[in-house]
Amino acid sequence: MIAKEEENNPIMLTTERRTAIFETMPVKKAVLTQIAPAIASQMIALVYNLADTYFVGLLNDPHQTAAITVVYPSFVMLTAISNLFGVGGASALARAMGTKETEKARHISVISLWGGVLSALLFSLLFWLAKSPLLTICGATYETYQLSLNYAYWVIIIGGPFTILSTLMANLIRAEGNAASASIGISLGGILNIILDPLFVLPSCLGLGATGAGIATAIANLASMLYFCTYLYHRRYTTVLSFQPRLLRYGKKYLKAVLAIGFPSALQYALTVVAVAAQARFVAQYPTEAVAALGIVKKLDQLPLYFSIGVANGLLPMLAYNYAAGNQQRRQEAFRLGCIVSLAFSLLCVIIYELFASQIASLFIADQTTIDYCAAFLRRMVTAMPLMAICYPMIIQFQAMGKAKESLVCSILRKGVLDIPLLFLMDTLLPLYGCMWVQPIVDAISLVICSAFYLRLRRKEQF
Repeated sequence: MIAKEEENNPIMLTTERRTAIFETMPVKKAVLTQIAPAIASQMIALVYNLADTYFVGLLNDPHQTAAITVVYPSFVMLTAISNLFGVGGASALARAMGTKETEKARHISVISLWGGVLSALLFSLLFWLAKSPLLTICGATYETYQLSLNYAYWVIIIGGPFTILSTLMANLIRAEGNAASASIGISLGGILNIILDPLFVLPSCLGLGATGAGIATAIANLASMLYFCTYLYHRRYTTVLSFQPRLLRYGKKYLKAVLAIGFPSALQYALTVVAVAAQARFVAQYPTEAVAALGIVKKLDQLPLYFSIGVANGLLPMLAYNYAAGNQQRRQEAFRLGCIVSLAFSLLCVIIYELFASQIASLFIADQTTIDYCAAFLRRMVTAMPLMAICYPMIIQFQAMGKAKESLVCSILRKGVLDIPLLFLMDTLLPLYGCMWVQPIVDAISLVICSAFYLRLRRKEQF
């Protein structure tokens, strides 16, 4: 009787086919199957983030480039909100699938999706109400405030919910074992943004400058969100993911499990907002060219960062599934391979950035003073990349295992607890340039703490 029910249950059959990636496929092939689409989507997302800076930089107006820099911390906050329910939901959902609890996974998906919707709308409203002090805190000056507000209106207030929901749904779809579909949705938005940016930004077309870049980003993320909504509708009979409001009655039962893991991830990004804003405020004491240079460098810094995030996002479902299923050897093998891939790419970036810092900076702006600042900043900040390449997979492993305390401590160490005091110290010791050494110092300390936590868990749980 049970076997017959399983044969007639399309969700169960589809889930079983997908979980073969987590259970029986050779580890190397399974890891690459999961992380390759995640990395690809992150690289495209990076390109479309760079596109805003690149096309606005072609205007050769440091004030317009600085406006994008000012809004960047608020844009990072969108990721923090999506991770609250996206990473937390993905971890809980994958662990439920690892223990073959399909209905539990469905309930978790509903809670995560609706939690994301409500959080996205609330954030847009709060940003609109507090836009002036927020932009000022993030470094807006008299010359850049209106430009920053115009960009933020489209990227945060109008387009913010689209960005949050598209990222959240991609995480949940990847957790179910469909990394390729998650990649397609994110890539669709990125490619569309790249196409639209020159049309909206450059004087030869609409000539809207930074405002046009914001409009292009909002449209692109709307398209990505609509793709995922269409995906969920067409797969509604073969996926555990659901928007059914009636299942929200299980919210009290599973919400804690989602937030316990999602909160550290969200907090890390939220503290990133504080750290980036603090760094921008320190740099804002110096010429506008330095602020514009920081914005370009933060974009370039995202290449190895986004790669590592792609590796980590691809690993999370596999790590969570096998941890819940008790297959610790497979989890450890997947984790090691992911770290090797992430570290290798970061080392390649270190070599390229150190050798060609000025040439790379000149691709984004023609102003020589800004280029000089860029090169100096980049050569210092690049030293953090190999450390960060290991930190991210390490933290994502704690999240996959449901280790909220370890994940929380490691997350807040990377952003907020150490870097804010260090900014004061380093800027005093080495005015302006000392700020660029903060992240390498923080990542070195964080990696030591992460490693200590993991070794303790291995001894405690004997895996």
